[in-house]
Amino acid sequence: MPPSPRRPASRGPAKTAIRQLSWRAPEPAPIVLVSGPEEVCAERAIAGLRDYLKAEDPSLEVSDIRADDYAAGTLLGMASPSLFGEPRLVRVGGVEKCSDAFLTEALAYLENPQDGATIVLRHTGASVRGKKLLDAIRAGTGGGVEIAVPAIKRDADRFDFAAGEFRTAGKRIAPSALRTLVSAFADDLTELAAACQQLISDVPGDIGDQVVERYYGGRVETTAFAVADTAIAGRYGEALITLRHALASGADPVPLVAAIASKLRTMARVAGTREPSAALAARLGMKDWQVDRAKRDLVDWTESALATAIQAAARADAEVKGASRDPVFAVERLVTVIATRAPYGA
Repeated sequence: MPPSPRRPASRGPAKTAIRQLSWRAPEPAPIVLVSGPEEVCAERAIAGLRDYLKAEDPSLEVSDIRADDYAAGTLLGMASPSLFGEPRLVRVGGVEKCSDAFLTEALAYLENPQDGATIVLRHTGASVRGKKLLDAIRAGTGGGVEIAVPAIKRDADRFDFAAGEFRTAGKRIAPSALRTLVSAFADDLTELAAACQQLISDVPGDIGDQVVERYYGGRVETTAFAVADTAIAGRYGEALITLRHALASGADPVPLVAAIASKLRTMARVAGTREPSAALAARLGMKDWQVDRAKRDLVDWTESALATAIQAAARADAEVKGASRDPVFAVERLVTVIATRAPYGA
């Protein structure tokens, strides 16, 4: 379906002069600021802008500039109309490390944007360099829009990201299959995005647990959360096998312990409450399914056993980060304490 006609950026009130757009639904404007550290989402937004403009006019000229290795006059030269007047897309990277020359010329450009040009400025937020430029854009100078791409770190954020991948593609995936997929790629959003796209393109119809297991079963079996799940469920032998499989596959003890500790902390936050899952999730800033999972995990756990496990996780965390010369033993002992409900220090 052809894209809708280009709409000018809303200028709005002075302090909130530019529109904030989702990275999943980018729209062109004379200036497009893509801000934040999440590179996967930034790349999607910029690629979406290119596709949007290409659909409007296949003769689009695409150019790339580095703001931290900038030659004077480049920005205006690439943005200015060519002999045949093709639309231009200029992608500028490294704005958080921009040179003085780029900063000066970019500020001047905002005062007189070139007709038919879309300038995309990528700023990771890693430094305050270029703040004067960002402030000018956000104040509405140049008629810009902003696409924020904040870091995706929490389990709930990764779950939302993956769910959005399937929703955008019009593909249905079972909630349990989605949770398994997210757990399998908990350490790498790029790989999670690639896995979602592979399932979307390869699998006809709905996606269930068996499909995810067939594609990523080996990965799922060796994740940190698989180790945590089997230990918390009290399946000691399976937990040790899963742990050794993970370590043999190159898993680092630090994220293994972090995953276990994360699940224990979630259990502790949910323990002892009788609130409905939805109300508790809203109060704790969690997802309903996370609360439901924690409640299931708490079956057969006593308050003292949970406290012991949390103490053991804190000890293991210190040991895998240098307090012990044998981090593998530290993780194995933690799994043993949790799976067998052994006394602290066993």
